[in-house]
Amino acid sequence: MKLLKPKKLSSNDVIGIVCPASLPKDLTKIEKSVNYFEKLGYRVEVGKNGGKERGYLAGTDEERLEDLNYMFKNKDIAAIFCARGGYGSGRLLDSIDFNVIKKNPKIFVGYSDITALNLAIYRKTGLVTFAGPMAAVDFSDEISEFTEENFWQIITSSKKIGKIQNPNNEKFYSLNKKSGEGRLFAANLTVLCSLLGTDYLPVLKDSILLLEDINEPPYKIDRMFNQLKLAKIIKNLNGVLFGRFVDCYESDKTKVTLSLNEVIVDYFNDLKIPVMYNIKHGHISDNITFPIGLKTKINASRGIIQILENAVI
Repeated sequence: MKLLKPKKLSSNDVIGIVCPASLPKDLTKIEKSVNYFEKLGYRVEVGKNGGKERGYLAGTDEERLEDLNYMFKNKDIAAIFCARGGYGSGRLLDSIDFNVIKKNPKIFVGYSDITALNLAIYRKTGLVTFAGPMAAVDFSDEISEFTEENFWQIITSSKKIGKIQNPNNEKFYSLNKKSGEGRLFAANLTVLCSLLGTDYLPVLKDSILLLEDINEPPYKIDRMFNQLKLAKIIKNLNGVLFGRFVDCYESDKTKVTLSLNEVIVDYFNDLKIPVMYNIKHGHISDNITFPIGLKTKINASRGIIQILENAVI
């Protein structure tokens, strides 16, 4: 598949904000993010259905889909930022007009539940999207300087990205001393597993897979890793990176459990590919942005992650 790269974001460009999954509990967070983007010199358009709500969804599937398709069709929109994750992106996949996206490649950003859209868009169009900060989550209140600098650099510069650094140059750690190279796919583990067996999951053979999750106890993480193992995903990778698994512990103190670390070791310790962890990506304030689908090289013995190309043109 031919890789599609969006145009870089420039001053005075229009940013579109959509809610393809859940609605922010506090709608003023969207307003605050709009103010933030405008102060940086961008114009902003919020999807017309952006404030609607249907249970845990930000409006009906049709309303969320309408906003998403509109943002890609609209030639004036240069980038599309998701307001938040939550749940619901996967419900849109079989109705998205991927031909419109392919004809109108543009920056698309989100993580967590937005994984469903990131991976499906890549599978169907080859477009590089971004597992990165969201409008009503990361750009509304106290904004991390690290997240800001990393994110804007990646989507406004056509230079090769190069080495990835943790905040404060905190080290990456490794389970082994291997090296590997492949296209990078950053994903929420739960959402990734929900795409197995569908036409919306990219071919992950020979890729580098970065995983993150939140609020999943170790036995559920275990089950999902086992699903990836039985689906022969893990054995065909060229490398594994672990972002943050936030609050992934057993909250019931009366239950006998394995720790998350023990589960990770069970599935990944003996692999003949590089496995690295402590990558600051996921449901945290200091959040590294990772482009989906770019050639990436990792060296576990030296603790190096290097993206070998530019994300935008």
